[in-house]
Amino acid sequence: MVLCGIDRIGRMLPRRFYGLKAGLLIHPASVSRKLIHAKELLLRSKKITVSAFFGPQHGIFGNTQDNMIEWEGFIDKDTGLPIFSLYGNTRKPTEEMLKTIDYLIIDLQDVGARYYTFIWTMSLCMEACEKAGIPVVILDRPNPIGGHITEGPLLETNFTSFVGLHSIPIRHGMTIGELSLYFKDRFYPNLDLTVIPLSGWRRNMWFDQTSLPWVMPSPNMPTFETAIVYPGMCLFEGTIISEGRGTTRPFEIFGAPFIEPDKLIKKLKDFKLKGVFFRPLYFTPTFNKFAGELCGGAQLHIINRETFKPVLTAVAILLSIKELYSGVNLWRNPPYEYEFEKLPFDILAGSEKLRIHIESGKPLKEIETEWQKKLRNFLKKRSSYLLYD
Repeated sequence: MVLCGIDRIGRMLPRRFYGLKAGLLIHPASVSRKLIHAKELLLRSKKITVSAFFGPQHGIFGNTQDNMIEWEGFIDKDTGLPIFSLYGNTRKPTEEMLKTIDYLIIDLQDVGARYYTFIWTMSLCMEACEKAGIPVVILDRPNPIGGHITEGPLLETNFTSFVGLHSIPIRHGMTIGELSLYFKDRFYPNLDLTVIPLSGWRRNMWFDQTSLPWVMPSPNMPTFETAIVYPGMCLFEGTIISEGRGTTRPFEIFGAPFIEPDKLIKKLKDFKLKGVFFRPLYFTPTFNKFAGELCGGAQLHIINRETFKPVLTAVAILLSIKELYSGVNLWRNPPYEYEFEKLPFDILAGSEKLRIHIESGKPLKEIETEWQKKLRNFLKKRSSYLLYD
């Protein structure tokens, strides 16, 4: 049986924190194995005194639907405690916010991809807490797409943004607790950090093997299957192609009004991609790109998640679209996630190289080979921070 940090905090929280004022950084997926939310569990704990709440992108209650919709803090009507927004006027806790707490508990469900902003909210909290001398307690959760597979290019330091503050690959294969140890050692060495680890989780586990309930960590991450394709298909946020927002299967569906589904599928077959089947379809998004317009495209059906490579698959799709519709400028213009100069695709990819390779029609295998060397180096670096076999 897999237990998350929230299920174990009652037994594993160090005694030095008992009775101190705690801040809670939480969101809708901060639930126990029995689906009890961390807010409720920790408010009734005799060991923890909650004095403030903090919320990441999409809000503490998942109240903002789309990307880049800011929200402002407010007073919680149930407790009268402040709820501070870390996706509004600031993305890092201010000195005033931190004056209300003695330590910060972080319980966020990541999905295993560099662009998912919760890990960067955690990182910015670590930075602010190190400066303020405030301890951080991470309640670990599974990486839903496993800790045994990594993929994609590493972020180059001059392309840092809120979808990538430190140099890790797109699919990093770490839990949020492991990432916190990696970040502390390399960037926040003076931080007082405690990780309450998972129990019963193994690196090769997928989320549906944990028997834990899936709660949407963000509004467009409705299912565990969405998380499987997300490391690749989120790249489409940096293009004019719809990534399926405004449909019931975001990131599994993609397309645009100018795409002819059968023609695209025929082209994709040439890549002989493993673990995925492309089903041609038409769809009409209800919001976001091409809202109300009929789009042609495809749905990804994962037939073998162990062999499926989401990043490679996304690149193959973009190579195909670029070849079939060479007159179309695929790249979305800034701003995107607080970056106002660099192209959104480049900050998602971690550099301009991937976009240039797609533009030039570089062979898919050569593109993958280029990121493999740096990926191997990353695997060596991360090995000492792994908590699970």
